[in-house]
Amino acid sequence: MDSTDDVIDLICLADRPGTSGHSVAVRVLGRSQPGILLGHDFLDCEIVLVAESLSATLSVTLLPEDLEDWEDALATLESQRFATWLTSGRTPSLEFKPDGHKRMSVSVHDGPASGVTVTLPLFVLPTGWVGEQRALLTHVLDVYPREVIETSSGAYVWRRDRNT
Repeated sequence: MDSTDDVIDLICLADRPGTSGHSVAVRVLGRSQPGILLGHDFLDCEIVLVAESLSATLSVTLLPEDLEDWEDALATLESQRFATWLTSGRTPSLEFKPDGHKRMSVSVHDGPASGVTVTLPLFVLPTGWVGEQRALLTHVLDVYPREVIETSSGAYVWRRDRNT
């Protein structure tokens, strides 16, 4: 049922080559419950953090509204303002703090499981990084289109026409 068996990036933020080597990524692994009406549009993902002395992966399941929230967070980040994402309390959350000088710190707080917070400074973001993140989001939405709709409160059906 999935359009791909490959891992694709939803977020990929990294220092330019030759700098700290820090990176934060959210990788989409596939649909959480393909073919099951209530879980089909959920995406199994992993948050991947890399720094000099750290390599960590956190599992997360994203809902369709989480992707909409990421789009909103990107609009906030484009204006060089602080943004948060995944703040429902059911998953690790992310905070993005740009400093206006092509630098940003990204904090990942694993409140639901370990309670650990990791903050990585990204020292030199490439020009156009917000556009690159939007392109990644668009690619994820193209590969994993929303195929289930809520017709009334608590009633779900398969979408017949993907254009609606």
